[in-house]
Amino acid sequence: MIIFGVDPGLTRCGVGVIEAGIGRRLSFVHVDVIRSDPHVSQDLRLLSIFNGLTEKMDRFTPDAVSIERVFAQSNRNTVLGTAQAAGLAMLAAAQRGVPVALHTPTEAKLAISGNGKADKPQVERMVAAVLGLNALPTPADAADALSIAICHALRPQGALQGGEREQHLTTAQRQWAIATQKAAKHRGVRSGM
Repeated sequence: MIIFGVDPGLTRCGVGVIEAGIGRRLSFVHVDVIRSDPHVSQDLRLLSIFNGLTEKMDRFTPDAVSIERVFAQSNRNTVLGTAQAAGLAMLAAAQRGVPVALHTPTEAKLAISGNGKADKPQVERMVAAVLGLNALPTPADAADALSIAICHALRPQGALQGGEREQHLTTAQRQWAIATQKAAKHRGVRSGM
C-alpha cells in the first residue's frame, strides 16, 4: 500500500510517500516540500501548491492520502493558508478516487513514538528509525509529512482487517489504541463509534 502524507502549508507543503508492506513493514519512497512564492497573489500560490500535489500524486499513485488535520492557531493567516492547502490535497485525492484520512499532530506523535507530546527532534529521529533512513528528513515539513503517512499505516484500524490486524499491532499501536479508548470513555463516547 502506498501512503501519501501531506503536511499542509501555503508557503511550504510537505509531502512524504511511504510503502506499507506485509506485517506493516514500512519503506521510504519519497519526501519533498512543495513551495509557493510568498510575493505573488494567493490564487497563484494555491495553484502552485495544487499543481505540485497533483504532479506527485500522479507520479506515485497512492492507495491512501493522509493529511495533517488543521488545528486552531493564534495566527489566522497561517490557519487559513494551512486549511486551503489541506483542501487542495483533499481535492487532488478526490479527483483520483483516492481515500483521504485526516490525522492530528498528536495522533501522529503517538503512533510513531508512543508519546503524543513528543517534540519535533524526537519525531524526526523516530521517522528516520522507522523508515531506516541514514539522516533525519529535512526540512521539518518533510518530516511531518512522513510522520502523518506513518501514522496512517500504524493506526490500529489501518490497512489490515479483522484478526490479521490484531496480530501485527506494535507496542506503540497498542498504547495508541488504549489511549483512544480511554479518551472516548472519558468523553462518554463508546469505543468503536
